[in-house]
Amino acid sequence: MSGTPHTSESDASGAHRSESDASGAHRSEPDASGAHRSEPRLLVWLALRLKGLGEIDDVAAIHGLEPDDTEWLLAELDAAGHCMFREVGGVPKFILTPTGRDDGEAALAAELDEANARDAVTAAYREFLALNPKMLQLCTDWQVWPADHPAAADAGPGDGGRLNDHSDPDYDAAIIERLEVLHSELSGVLEALCSVMARYDNYAPRFAEALSRLQAGDLDYLTKPMIPSYHTVWFELHEDLLATLGINRADEGSV
Repeated sequence: MSGTPHTSESDASGAHRSESDASGAHRSEPDASGAHRSEPRLLVWLALRLKGLGEIDDVAAIHGLEPDDTEWLLAELDAAGHCMFREVGGVPKFILTPTGRDDGEAALAAELDEANARDAVTAAYREFLALNPKMLQLCTDWQVWPADHPAAADAGPGDGGRLNDHSDPDYDAAIIERLEVLHSELSGVLEALCSVMARYDNYAPRFAEALSRLQAGDLDYLTKPMIPSYHTVWFELHEDLLATLGINRADEGSV
């Protein structure tokens, strides 16, 4: 990504500041925990990659940035030809351009090597992949009753009778319990990622918020798209890891 020349340092409060030099390369330093802290513009680019077509508030929420700062950074990316502005239903949204996608992937790769974090992120990604089938099966079970469920016994083929209408609280509770176990297993992956790359630190509270809402009875927060449901955040973490490591989703089975 292009940008004005600048350096990377910490301010008087100890907060890390990171900018790009004249070549557009990202120079950064570890934060107090030793984890690499990404520059805000790269965080906005990555969040937009995860959202596909994103509103300002949704892009900001991925990494816990301020919406006003995010709006300015999106304007910079737009001016540089890295994203485009679209108005959808009167709401401003942004999408990466092909150039922006390519340049962002290159910046992520450079950052990963600069932080000497490639091996750690790769190991965490493999642990995540081992958990992914559990999440996929859990979501399927949440949406569709098994054939032997009493409510599905009289369902004809293709009539939608096996769709889970959430009229069986015990069935739903058992799936939520499985998610709680998976959530605990995921925590180790997130801890490993956060130890080397500070930008992963906003995933844990987002997963926890989705799980809390689900446990409180808001059943949309397991699989519903277009809201920060557990599955939405899971998908974004998966895409984050693929983008960071430069892996094509279609090829990841060979990794």
